Amino acid sequence: MTELFIEGGRALLGQEIHQTTLRIAGREIVAVGTDNSHGSPGIDAGGLLVLPGIVDLHGDAFERQMMPRPGVDFPIDVALIDSDRQAVGNGITTVYHATTRSWEPGLRSADNARKLLEAIEQMRPQLAADTRFHLRHETYNLDAESEIIDWLSEGRVDLFAFNDHMDSTVASLAKPLKRSRMVERTGLTNEAFDRLVQSVVTRGHDVPASIARLAQAARAADVRMLSHDDESPAMRQAYRAQGVAIAEFPVNEETARDAAAASDFIVFGAPNVVRGGSHTGWTKASDMVAKGLCSVLASDYYYPAPLLAAFRLAADSVLPLAAAWQLISSAPARAAGLADRGMLAAGQRADIVLVDDTAPLRPRIVAVVAAGRLVHLTEANRLVRSSVASRKAVAAA
Repeated sequence: MTELFIEGGRALLGQEIHQTTLRIAGREIVAVGTDNSHGSPGIDAGGLLVLPGIVDLHGDAFERQMMPRPGVDFPIDVALIDSDRQAVGNGITTVYHATTRSWEPGLRSADNARKLLEAIEQMRPQLAADTRFHLRHETYNLDAESEIIDWLSEGRVDLFAFNDHMDSTVASLAKPLKRSRMVERTGLTNEAFDRLVQSVVTRGHDVPASIARLAQAARAADVRMLSHDDESPAMRQAYRAQGVAIAEFPVNEETARDAAAASDFIVFGAPNVVRGGSHTGWTKASDMVAKGLCSVLASDYYYPAPLLAAFRLAADSVLPLAAAWQLISSAPARAAGLADRGMLAAGQRADIVLVDDTAPLRPRIVAVVAAGRLVHLTEANRLVRSSVASRKAVAAA
């Protein structure tokens, strides 16, 4: 379709919701509040909310499509196609696949990261969501530094995050359940995994200089950076000094307050909001939202979560829906430097979600438009050839 109208829905325009019609031509919204007088293809959005597509800065649920059970692998192209369907079906029109490149073998190995990057680059034209590469670098993975710098300079990385899970990995060695999960993911024996961890830990003194070199490379390539699980204001300040302006999942309120005072973007997990708390026992995201200490919500490990979280925040009177939706649309777009999406306005990319909000805590996606293409529709009767107004007039006569 080169032209498409979304007619008669309750559209989120800025901070307010108005019943109106959107006209789409090509990949963009070209007009708001226009009439479909030419009988062009349209979607009857009557009774539905019309919202900007969700921009998901951090989602790693695709890992379950790659390895649904420990040691059970599926081809990456199959995993990406299935993940794309899941993302779009949950209203996510821009997805950053958060790919961990670790010192571990197996699921989070260098080889898997390379294959995933190559697959994303090759498959982008056939994926419905705008699919991007969020590289999560384990800072103790010193051997990866040179190749990552090359990726950054070549423009292959869309977001770059610094992760340091070494302390938690060492602590988990004494916890049978966590140890089992880590070891199964790598495909190593317990003894081999222990030896690997001990070898990696000994190189800790080289980590700070490596972080500095990588941050410099990211700045030179104009790639936005995140720091993951900041534990203290001092840690946040150290990363900020390196140009890392996105605090991803700060583990306590004190650190989130430091980030907010510096106008950093602050990301929390949408599953945390939906479940009513963190599965790790750390910061409660809805409290952070209420205190103005969260600017972005991400799917993290569960694609349905951003949609559900926005409506949960509204139902719990934490934020009006318009403000809650910004946490998953316009704010993450700004954090990622994407000025062409996240809101419904003329000139913006036509990423649009139609939602049935009859049940406030169970919003239902009815249709999704991504870059002007209708990519998801659950009610075929809403796709029409003549304007809603004309059809209603005929029906009334």
